[in-house]
Amino acid sequence: MIVFVGYWFIRLLGPTLRVSVSYEEGAQKALDECPLVASFWHECMIPATYLFRDMGIRVMSSFSYDGEYMGRIIRRFGFVAVKGSSSRNPIRALLGLRRALEEGWTVAFTLDGPRGPRRKVKPGPVGLARSSGLAMTMFHAAVEKAWVLRSWDRMMIPKPFSRVLVRVGKLIQVPPHASEQELERYTAELQSSLDRVCAFAEANVSKAGTPEFPWYKRGA
Repeated sequence: MIVFVGYWFIRLLGPTLRVSVSYEEGAQKALDECPLVASFWHECMIPATYLFRDMGIRVMSSFSYDGEYMGRIIRRFGFVAVKGSSSRNPIRALLGLRRALEEGWTVAFTLDGPRGPRRKVKPGPVGLARSSGLAMTMFHAAVEKAWVLRSWDRMMIPKPFSRVLVRVGKLIQVPPHASEQELERYTAELQSSLDRVCAFAEANVSKAGTPEFPWYKRGA
């Protein structure tokens, strides 16, 4: 019942959202050309599930109660859930994601999931980018009008017909022979990049649909 209701809620809500997409310099061309290691905050799960549906994206899914049901819901939207988290079976999950990248699929992390702390980067994407040789990117989906849950992540449930601005960040390339000290620096860079795209999207979401940020249509 949870999966059924969750799926149909997102399926019916999604088409009402008025979405614009904005890219930092160099991000749009790269997204069209190659698989990437993508990161976003857990609070964006609902709009992201609809916006990036049916693209075969591989997503790390936790073993927690809510992670299990969210994994079942996103599978109905064309995502592939790879089991694991930062606390349970992380090596198995990272190997699964590495295999997906080798097969040409983009992988995505809800970086502060499954239990927080909120908006705090974990090292998984940086290590995966180093081992795979593929670049990292990040995005944030700001919602103008939403119900915000009193959960650790402040999950956003967009209200029907709300404006949404997705800001996609520029790519970060991690050298294959980066040292542990350098990995810490790239993790800090990923944190600052997510903070930056988040601040931009939230500051400009009211401009979605204007000439500055025109409406976005899949396939257009």
